[in-house]
Amino acid sequence: MNVRNVVLGILVLALASVPVRAGEKVRIGYVHVFDDAPVVIARDKGFFAAEGLEAGVTMFTSGPTLVKGLVSDQLDAGVLGFTNAITWSSQGADLKIVGKVQEGFHSLIARNDRNIKKLGDLKGKSIASQAAGSTADIVLKGVVLKKAGLTDKDLQIMYTAPSTALASLKAGRVDSAFLFEPYDSIVRATASVTEIYEVGKHWPFPCMVVIVPGKLVKDRPAAVRGLLASIKRSVEFMKQNPAEASRILAPAFMPDGDLSVEGRTIPAQEIMLKSLKSNVFDWRLSKADLKRMEELSGIMREMDILKNRVPLSSVVDLRWQTELERGKP
Repeated sequence: MNVRNVVLGILVLALASVPVRAGEKVRIGYVHVFDDAPVVIARDKGFFAAEGLEAGVTMFTSGPTLVKGLVSDQLDAGVLGFTNAITWSSQGADLKIVGKVQEGFHSLIARNDRNIKKLGDLKGKSIASQAAGSTADIVLKGVVLKKAGLTDKDLQIMYTAPSTALASLKAGRVDSAFLFEPYDSIVRATASVTEIYEVGKHWPFPCMVVIVPGKLVKDRPAAVRGLLASIKRSVEFMKQNPAEASRILAPAFMPDGDLSVEGRTIPAQEIMLKSLKSNVFDWRLSKADLKRMEELSGIMREMDILKNRVPLSSVVDLRWQTELERGKP
């Protein structure tokens, strides 16, 4: 390593270690699916404030909508699918992935009255899924359907919000749905359906990550550290206190409260506990995660979503993750 690189390395570490100012304002966006539960926990348990941040948290229905807030200076940070950062970086946007939140739980649920027993049976059927261009959409087309030898031309895809996908599946307006939690657990508790594929079991990948504009990295590195430290607190809390986490999360993800099914009541907290068990939350990106991100980026090029290869090293910045792993205060 030459002297210039040594000096740059020292400067980077120094910037990453600058303490956050108390009450530093940060505008954070998250997608309203259980994958982003750590954001809700950080907000409601005061973990953002504990890390010196005055967080304004805004909910979005999809990653493609949220990422527009990041590139237009309406947000300082977002928790969303990593493919959004890759897509916009290929178009010149300065975005950085600084940590992970959750691995990709996406279940393909089919109604039992539509004779869908395996992925190949989806041909000619309808499916409700997340917004076109979202991480869920890319995984559905590039991984799940491809596994069955199908393309999006072989079935009818209805792009909609997860809550609408759930309602459409229960009402029979679609034959199947590609769902996040808690919608997977809700529909399985309230309708005659079967899970025929779950991405996390067969093709685990880092789905939800923490994305920030390069401007925040350059001008307010301590805020980035505080943000990732808050997510770390949330993930650890959820693992150590699942019952309390379920109590906190229930009003956010099941605002209508307990489910009523054929004369019996299913507590909302019970659905939250199932959702916690089916998801894998982690604040750290591993080498296996980075390899999977490269793989999915290649799939995006095959799908013509990316015109050019985007080197992960230009988008992923793990200096704060490294610092927190070392236990630096």
